[in-house]
Amino acid sequence: MPSRKNIILIGFMGVGKGSVAREVIKISDYMSIDTDDLIESMENKTVKRIFADSGEEYFRSLEKKVSHWLEKSVKNSLISTGGGFYKQKNLKNIGVVVFLDSPFDKILQRINSHPNAAKKLKKRPLLNDLKKAKELYEERLPHYRALADIVVDVTDKSALDCAKELLTKVKKHA
Repeated sequence: MPSRKNIILIGFMGVGKGSVAREVIKISDYMSIDTDDLIESMENKTVKRIFADSGEEYFRSLEKKVSHWLEKSVKNSLISTGGGFYKQKNLKNIGVVVFLDSPFDKILQRINSHPNAAKKLKKRPLLNDLKKAKELYEERLPHYRALADIVVDVTDKSALDCAKELLTKVKKHA
């Protein structure tokens, strides 16, 4: 296999990073890693429980630990990140950064129309207060855009269409 960089998916919580990642691995030979899943395994707790028990600052320290491991140990993988993972200083060292973009109201619509909407909302503690969540989205948006090597607008597109677009753009970026 030719040498490839990792693909790092960033974007606001609920934008579809996991869904797009699942489609990418179906149509390519990338392996997939989810940073929140890694953290849950490390702590043997859900993200929600980590936030409740130890707070956001502790959670961010776990993200930092994961980011260093990814940089040293992972190649040729698609990495789905939590919404705040973009703050890791070594992101560009890990791989090509792909921002999955969508307006806030479309993200909420996507989550709420999902068959497991209640479970998806419960899993995202920062979405408990929609006013604060919207402010967080607006605060993060310019950072996501500034960090991105590639932007994929996921609004009203299937995860498969987004995955195909992402792979096409990554190939051109290489």
